[in-house]
Amino acid sequence: MNHLQELLSVYPPHEARALYMLVMEVAFELTPTQVLLGKDKELSEDKQALLQNIIGRLIRKEPVQYILGQADFCGHTFHVEPGVLIPRPETQELVNLISQQHPGPCSILDIGTGSGCIAVSLALMGHQVTAFDTSEDALRIANDNAKMLKADVVFKKEDILHPSVSTQHWGVIVSNPPYICQKEAEGMDANVLQHEPRLALFVPDNDPLLFYRAIAAYAIEHLSPSGCLYFEINEAYPNETSSLLEQMGFYDITVYSDNFGKSRFISAQKR
Repeated sequence: MNHLQELLSVYPPHEARALYMLVMEVAFELTPTQVLLGKDKELSEDKQALLQNIIGRLIRKEPVQYILGQADFCGHTFHVEPGVLIPRPETQELVNLISQQHPGPCSILDIGTGSGCIAVSLALMGHQVTAFDTSEDALRIANDNAKMLKADVVFKKEDILHPSVSTQHWGVIVSNPPYICQKEAEGMDANVLQHEPRLALFVPDNDPLLFYRAIAAYAIEHLSPSGCLYFEINEAYPNETSSLLEQMGFYDITVYSDNFGKSRFISAQKR
């Protein structure tokens, strides 16, 4: 059985071929044309051993981004490893929404930065960006990504559930916080559940808006007058998130759908 057939035993045909071509391109610098010409069969013994290791990890449903150590986001390649979430395509839509609504340079705070994909992408668009995370691993990875991509971002260790006292203000605060309820885990893919950091994914079933409440409270104090708050949200709770923001004193609250038609983002303005 060749390596592609091994993947086809676990993944749908389109996904198996896409994974194989990505591995060939990133790990072995072979183009799709070279693969079609059979160059993947001419790898050295050492590279064949590496390929077999990669295929084995893919069969065990380890995310290809962790195996290759990288993920693409907003036209840039970010380093990722198991200490941070893998950047999602829909989160790119959140970055694009902010850049469309704030085309000029502004001060932005990214809460729960993870790999730094949101913060670094916005900084590369010309904004002045600060980024918080409570995880030392995340801050290390995000800082490395900023240096690699030559983005000017200020990173700070901060637990938004217990924030330190500060008088700093920003024109925009953005967050893609943990928002998946524990009860939703049974419907999720094994490659997410077994490999991505649970602290960055899940919230208690009895308090799905835990982080939205904490971040909104922080935003009320730290947004500039008429500043804007942006969230990526759980598609199951757009109305509840809107009501929470309204109760906390925000207005002009808007829910946006992602490219798949799911309620995925929300924006609100400070009075």
